[in-house]
This record gives sequence, structure tokens and C-alpha cells, in this order.
Amino acid sequence: MSMDMTTVGDPGLLDTLQHEVAVFARRAEQTRLGGVGQVRNSMDRAAYLLLNRLDKEGPMGVKALAASMGIDSSTVTRQVAPLVDTGLVKRTSHPEDGRAVVLQLSPRGQARLEEVRSSRRQLMAELTHDWAPEERETFCALLTRFNGALSARTAAQGMPQTETAPAS
Repeated sequence: MSMDMTTVGDPGLLDTLQHEVAVFARRAEQTRLGGVGQVRNSMDRAAYLLLNRLDKEGPMGVKALAASMGIDSSTVTRQVAPLVDTGLVKRTSHPEDGRAVVLQLSPRGQARLEEVRSSRRQLMAELTHDWAPEERETFCALLTRFNGALSARTAAQGMPQTETAPAS
């Protein structure tokens, strides 16, 4: 579904939007949205998303985790290996099929994830301290909608997705 970008809206506004998204992506990567005390509380984006997904959805196999995140199994396997090595995720046998492996957030992983979440919440509060509650809600709703549109576009093009919104 191709669109003539000149008919979508004000080209100046679209230029500003694409620039601000690029600046946001760069700044987010620079800080890794680590929150306060960045070095201690930063976490790789892939690790954060994997730990968050396991926390929200519970123990699951590699294929199920990959499917829920919209990425391929080999990517999950590669990304989860250091999390297992550092004790943030543990591999256990599937309760119904002992041959199958299930990935599960370890107590250490749960504590580390909460530490990072808390720090990120504090950062979000700091960055938006002078925003009205309605502005925070609107920004969150629009960012969620924007991410959903990016995800849908990626899926429609048959490209693997690298991130999805957290499960509610």
C-alpha cells in the first residue's frame, strides 16, 4: 500500500516529525533509557524486552517467545544466551514434556528487571515532571499508536520485527 507523501499532510510537519523520531531514537540509544544512575540501571534493549515479555507472559519455550515478540527463534536463542549465562533467565524442563525447554525469569532476573523498570519510571517522571497528566496520557497513547503502525507496516512487508509493545 503505497502512499503519495505529498497528500498525507504538511511536508514541513512530516519533516519535523521524521527528524524528531530520529533524534529520539538516537537519544534513547545513547542513554539506553537507563534512567537515573544510568550505568548501574541501564539494560540492553533486547534484554529488557525479553525479560519484560517473560515477566508479563510467564515461562515459555523459545518458539513461543519468538512468536510473541514477532522475531525468529534464532534471534531469541542468541539474545537469551547471555541472560541465561548471567542468571537472569533459567532454562527448565517443560512440565508436561520433559524433553522441551522452557525459559523462565529467575528471581535474580525479576529483581534486575524491577530495578531497571523503577529507574526508567523515575526517568520518565523526571522528563515529564512539568506535563499535565492528560499530556502524559496523550503522549503515551500516540506513541503506542505510532509503534503499532510501525509494527503493522513491518508485518505487512514480511520483515521480521525487532520489538513489540509489552503485553498488557
